[in-house]
Amino acid sequence: MTDEVLWDLSEGGVATLTLNRPTARNALNTALAEALLAGTRRAVAEDARLVVIRAQGPVFCAGADLKERRGMSEDQVRARRLKGFAAYDAIERLPMPSLAVVEGPAIGSGVEIAAACDFVVATPAASFRTPEALWGTVGATQRLPRILGKRLAKDLMFTGRTLSAEEAREGGLVARILAPDALEAALAEIAGTIAGAPPAAMRLAKRCVDEGLERDPRGALATELMAIEESLAGGEWRKTMSAFGKEGA
Repeated sequence: MTDEVLWDLSEGGVATLTLNRPTARNALNTALAEALLAGTRRAVAEDARLVVIRAQGPVFCAGADLKERRGMSEDQVRARRLKGFAAYDAIERLPMPSLAVVEGPAIGSGVEIAAACDFVVATPAASFRTPEALWGTVGATQRLPRILGKRLAKDLMFTGRTLSAEEAREGGLVARILAPDALEAALAEIAGTIAGAPPAAMRLAKRCVDEGLERDPRGALATELMAIEESLAGGEWRKTMSAFGKEGA
């Protein structure tokens, strides 16, 4: 890992990746994109149960680092953008649950990072904006329409409007809005619940949801049935059922 992304792995298996370019408003440059990708790989290698992505400073991520881009050739811009896409994809493909914690503005690449996570927890200060088209470029055109719907996503892209935390929650991008003074306690509860659950079941549930949405109803059901078979073969469910039995005795 590098200074661009801070790494922490708790004893309970919660990996926290913290964007660490606060003086640059956590703008995504080459080093940050590479560090995010490395962080996801490390989380997989160390068998984390939950990955949390958050940021240092008042801004979650101000988008692409335009200062870095000014001196780049077209090939260099293309290469940097592909590194960003690789990072978003790696976050989205994490086998374990992932959570974005957004406490301030998320713009462009920041929206991509948050949207690539399984769910988003925000504070009222969070906001979301995708002004790429207004800046003469293209971005954030794939995940947002699937999450927010085509028309709201186009509204953001064509007008550059800022989506408040509450609007993002209503649209389905944000799962929960928490007051700043309640955030850490709530995150600890969420992390404890996920990290304390059977990891194989968590991963299977995530896989069923993600793959099921890409298939027709029959294919989605087949995905769940295969996951059930995998769960039965693994035997982890027996320990959980046994524990429930003891609690009810």
